[in-house]
Amino acid sequence: MKKVKLGNQGLIVPNIGLGCMGMTGFGEADMYGKSDEKEAIAAIHRSLELGGNFLDTADLYGPLKNEQLIAKAIEGNRDQYIIATKFGWEIDDNEQVTWKINGSKDYVKKSVERSLKNLKTDYIDLYYMHRLDKNVPIEETVGAMSDLVKEGKMGYIGLSEVGSETVKRAHAVHPISAVQSEYSLFERTVEEKGVIKTLNELGVGFVAYSPLGRGFLSGNIKTIDDLPENDFRRGIPRFQEEHFYKNIELVEAIENMAKEKDITSSQLALAWIISKGIIPIPGTKRRKYLEQNIKATNIQLSETDLQKLESIVPLGTDTGATYDEFGMGLLDY
Repeated sequence: MKKVKLGNQGLIVPNIGLGCMGMTGFGEADMYGKSDEKEAIAAIHRSLELGGNFLDTADLYGPLKNEQLIAKAIEGNRDQYIIATKFGWEIDDNEQVTWKINGSKDYVKKSVERSLKNLKTDYIDLYYMHRLDKNVPIEETVGAMSDLVKEGKMGYIGLSEVGSETVKRAHAVHPISAVQSEYSLFERTVEEKGVIKTLNELGVGFVAYSPLGRGFLSGNIKTIDDLPENDFRRGIPRFQEEHFYKNIELVEAIENMAKEKDITSSQLALAWIISKGIIPIPGTKRRKYLEQNIKATNIQLSETDLQKLESIVPLGTDTGATYDEFGMGLLDY
C-alpha cells in the first residue's frame, strides 16, 4: 500500500487507515450493531497483512475498552503499528464518561497515562485532542501535549473537529501533524469553512473520519429499519425522515456511477477522498469490508470522474447533521 506523509513533522502512514470505534460497544448501546472481539482482532491482523497498519481509537470508545482491544490485537507486534488515540471527553476514576470536555494540563497528563496503560505500550504515535475545551486556552492543552512529546510518551500531536483559528494558535505552540474531522461526499464543512486550506498552508495533514457518511455511502442502508434498534444513528438528523429519503436518492446516483466502474459505492467514495490527498479511516469490524475498503487505494479517478461525482453531491448540499444539538455544539466552527 502507498505510504504518504501525514503533515510535515515526519509521520508516515498508509493512505487509508482503520477506524476501530465500532469494534467495541459504546456504553450501554453498540454504536454500529453488535461487536465481535475475535473477528475485530482478525480484521486488525488482516489489515496489517495488506499494509494497513494505521489504527484509530480513543479512550472514549467503550469507554477504554477499544484501546484494550487494540492492545490484545497488537501484542508482540507493537512496532509494526501506528496507533492514534484521543483524549478530551472526561472519564472519571470509575471509568464513566461525564460528558464534559476537559482540556486542562492535568487532565491531558492523566489521560495519556491511562491510554498508555490500556494500550500496553510506552508511547503513542499520534495523540489527538478529541474536542476543543472552550473553557481552556488551546495553548494550555497543546502545551501539555508538547511536554509529552518531549518526554517520549507520544510522537505527534493531533486535533479533532477544530476551526482554522484554533489550528493556527495550536500550531504556534507546537507543530501539529494532523487534524481529524468528519469528511465525506455527504459532509464537507471543513472545506466550506476553509479549514483544509489552512491545513495545507501550515503543512498539517488531514484525516477523514466517517468517510462513508456514517454508512450511508456504503449503499447498505435503504430504510431506517436497516439500522440496529439501539444504533445511535437513529437519533441524528441525517437519518431522520426530512433528510433520509433525499440522501437515498443521492446514494443511488453514486451507486450507478460505481457500477459503471465495476466497483462499490464505498470504494468510489473512498477513492474520491484519497484523490484529494486526505487519509480516510473507514470503520469496520469485519475482514470482508476491510478488504473492500483497502482495494479503494488502487482506484484511479480522472478529473472527469471527480467532476461527475461532485455534481451528484455539490459542495454545500444539506444531507443533515450527523450529531444532535449537543454534539454539534461541541464542534469548533
